[in-house]
Amino acid sequence: MLARAGRQPRKPRFARVRPAERDLLVQSRAEAAIIEARKSHERLRQAVDLLPQGIVILDPEGRYVLWNKQYSEIYSKTADLFEEGARLEDTLRVGVARGDYPEAAGHEDEWIAERLKKLYEPGKRHEQTLSDGRVILIEERRTEDGGVVGLRVDITELKRREASFRLLFDGNPVPMIVCALDDERILGVNDAAIAHYGYGRAEFEKLTIRALQAFESEPPWTSDRSSDEQVARTWKHVKADGALIDLAIYSRELTYAERPAVLLALMDITERKRAEARLAFMAQHDGLTGLPNRNLLRQQVDEMLLHTRRSAEKVALLMLGLDNFKAVNDTLGHAIGDKLLRGVAKRLRSTLREEDALARLNSDEFAIVQSGLTRPEDAAGLAKRLLEAISDPYLLDGHSVVIGASIGIAMAPGDGDDSEKLLKSADMALSRAKQDARGSFAFFEAALDAKAQSRRKIEVELRDAIQSDVLRPYYQPLIDLQSGRITGFEALVRWPHAERGMVSPAEFIPVAEDTGLINPLGGLMLRRGCLDAASWPDDVRVAVNLSPLQFRSGNLLSMVTDALKQSGLPPRRLELEITETLLLEKSAQVLATLHALRALGVRISMDDFGTGYSSLSYLRSFPFDKIKIDQSFVRDLGANREAQAIIRSIVSLGKGLGVTITAEGVETEAELSCLRAEGCDEGQGFLFSKARPNAEIISLLAAQRGIDAVDEDAALVA
Repeated sequence: MLARAGRQPRKPRFARVRPAERDLLVQSRAEAAIIEARKSHERLRQAVDLLPQGIVILDPEGRYVLWNKQYSEIYSKTADLFEEGARLEDTLRVGVARGDYPEAAGHEDEWIAERLKKLYEPGKRHEQTLSDGRVILIEERRTEDGGVVGLRVDITELKRREASFRLLFDGNPVPMIVCALDDERILGVNDAAIAHYGYGRAEFEKLTIRALQAFESEPPWTSDRSSDEQVARTWKHVKADGALIDLAIYSRELTYAERPAVLLALMDITERKRAEARLAFMAQHDGLTGLPNRNLLRQQVDEMLLHTRRSAEKVALLMLGLDNFKAVNDTLGHAIGDKLLRGVAKRLRSTLREEDALARLNSDEFAIVQSGLTRPEDAAGLAKRLLEAISDPYLLDGHSVVIGASIGIAMAPGDGDDSEKLLKSADMALSRAKQDARGSFAFFEAALDAKAQSRRKIEVELRDAIQSDVLRPYYQPLIDLQSGRITGFEALVRWPHAERGMVSPAEFIPVAEDTGLINPLGGLMLRRGCLDAASWPDDVRVAVNLSPLQFRSGNLLSMVTDALKQSGLPPRRLELEITETLLLEKSAQVLATLHALRALGVRISMDDFGTGYSSLSYLRSFPFDKIKIDQSFVRDLGANREAQAIIRSIVSLGKGLGVTITAEGVETEAELSCLRAEGCDEGQGFLFSKARPNAEIISLLAAQRGIDAVDEDAALVA
């Protein structure tokens, strides 16, 4: 509807508000805004108070607008100056005056100016040291209105850890390198690494870790291996001079110069590896000649056998033993003996092909292995060449030394299809060669293996017989050739076997000698002999044989002493028989033991006199009580004038030395007559009696006592 004519339009409602009311409204709104701003400020303060870092906000004039509790705690000595509107510069000056900033001492104004420059021209973060030793990391940024927002972080503990790291890193004697994880570049090295590798620090920092690695394409911290495998792995690095070194590398990730990095501890194990290589070599090689030993030879033989298994070719193993090598050692000394062994090894090597194997098995035995043979004659030809090469004289320290050898040959696969069997077969063939004719060679035969098996069975059964006390002494009488009386008995070991009957000593004594069983066997016979003789008449002695091996055991004197003590037998009634072989050793220990035994009152007899190398010279080395002439000089004595002359000489020698002369192996009346005629003191042999068990010996002695009693009665009647 149109307005009435002449009526004015209606004014807005606020137009009716009075000025006073309008002012109150504006004031109210402003106050509300201020309250809201204060609330927002307080909420902001509460928020920044929750932050672990120190926060400060400055206006464009460098005046405090806002700071949190952490900021106040960091700068606790000047926190009393913090208030809105206060200038940071003023708090810095007060702090410098109070000594809060030790770095400013002596150049306070310059320090403050530099600090304000960093404040208004922020760039990189920087550090600040406070008087209590704390280190503060400062980072500041300008706001759009020209103000400053500052961040403060207490990095004291981090700096301590860094200092510890630097101390452990820089002063560590182990070479250490820090590499960046991203590009593998070397970020830092310690002094030990510089000294060890020969690079300067600046040169190092131009390299990556791969530049040091000789062969590996991957860095040492990116392996899929377990930690144990990683540590056990050996790395090869190249030093500045091109030398290769072996390393065990230990790695640990860390942050270095604000970059993800890895710390490498580089343990040089080059010498350890060399030592391990030397030990490994020594474990498989002979220390004197440098040749492979038995262990390595077995590996080589098994490899050869594996390669030839599918072909018709044969493998020959030749075991070479030097003849009479011990005599060289005894006469010229071990130094010459060692040089001889090295000379033999050199000649053997020069005689063989490159692919042939050569090893030293023990003191005087070598093994040669040759593959690609088609017939035994090839091995025989090689054996002849080896024997010829060895036989030429050796000039050693002014001595011309000649040595011979014997060779046993085993052919694979016929004589053995593995290294152990082949070595065993060759060893048996070598024994055969030495028995038949030294300086020759012999092939393995199946009969040798059967003999060896029999010998092994004897060893096992003999060991059991000794432990079970099955062996028994049998006694053969010693007869005074003038009176016909029994003066003593020689104890001879006998082995009554449950299945085989009485086993011949010729079968088991050599086995006992070779296996060392002679020591317990000899001790058993000594104890039993003394116990049995203790029940005999006081004027009858017992003679017990001793092996040279019993002297080497070192306990022979105590063994004899114990046997005498346990049996109660007077030492004068015990006679110990030794052979000339024992004196061949010219051992001071042997002579000392013999003198100690004689000092006890025990009689010492030389057995088998005349069969050794220099029988007469041995009589000068020790004062024997008896000499026993070997039966080889007694046999057919009545018809052999040369033997009679020898017996006459020995008897004459015995009378001159004041020792008893006993002839062994007396079997005929003619031999007995000759011995009596020559003045021999005693006789022993089947003519008088075979060896008998102790029960029969007691009866024999009782019979002799009966005869003696009859003779005494007849003398009284006369």
